[in-house]
Amino acid sequence: MNINEFIATENGRIDKVLSVYLEVSRNQIEKLIESKCVNIGKKLVTKTSQKVIIGDKISYILPEVVKKEAVVVDFDVEVIYEDEHLLVINKPSGLVVHPAPSVKEPTLVDWLIARGISLSTISGEERHGIVHRIDKETTGALVVAKSNEAHEKLSAQLEDKSMGRIYIAIVDYPLKDNCIIEAPIARNPHNRLKMGIVDGGKNAKSAFAKLVSNEKIELIAARLFTGRTHQIRVHLATLGRHILGDKLYGYIGKEMPRVFLHARILYFIHPISGQFMEFEAPLYDDMKSYILDNFDASSFNMIEKDYLKEVFNASH
Repeated sequence: MNINEFIATENGRIDKVLSVYLEVSRNQIEKLIESKCVNIGKKLVTKTSQKVIIGDKISYILPEVVKKEAVVVDFDVEVIYEDEHLLVINKPSGLVVHPAPSVKEPTLVDWLIARGISLSTISGEERHGIVHRIDKETTGALVVAKSNEAHEKLSAQLEDKSMGRIYIAIVDYPLKDNCIIEAPIARNPHNRLKMGIVDGGKNAKSAFAKLVSNEKIELIAARLFTGRTHQIRVHLATLGRHILGDKLYGYIGKEMPRVFLHARILYFIHPISGQFMEFEAPLYDDMKSYILDNFDASSFNMIEKDYLKEVFNASH
């Protein structure tokens, strides 16, 4: 490993100074510091808040990237859009996004590796451009960055809300009215498989809109203002509503093939060109057939891009 050095030309926190110098996020600098790869003079940096003054010699080591071992991928994923900087896919149900010790089957990350999409951070961590996640059984639009620059800029849009997502779902009982739920989400203290409304959890905000219903069930739309794990499912549960098939969060009705939740609309600013981009993920056959069997065919007009954006008054 080569040791890199430079002389500080400004005062400030080490994470900020190094972030500006290396042109990467402070989150990446934090990981570099956690890896014990940064020194000020001869002193190892252990805190991101450690102070730097003009004239300090800062040294750092960039660890070698540890590549994930490739696995056999025997499936393909629908690509909605692709250029040299990013990829937008229509994720199928049953596909896990990230590998984990409990996941035995190939994941979306494995599919990306097979396509040659592999990024690396300055702390030696291999990553594959995943900007936001979708639950295993959920389908729909998901954006993947193909470069570190694109990843940083898209992630920033996710944080500042300039990236938007609108989902559609079928719930087990009609909503009383359109509504907004803002309640903090964290791991459920009584069931580690679930998330829940927990004091001190991360801020979470969702908007729900009625689309079309029959006597028992309703097709609804949901707009995310934040992106917490299981957010739509948790917030619906606070209303006494459950997505069809979502047994984890309380659905007890007729057996369903999966959780009927679909990321329909995704919009963001292209990280390189600055162009506004908007994508509509086609429904998979199982959800499309269920809508046709239970609602009027005109309900498909209500899940078109322009209609959904108007429902939430969602400008870009």
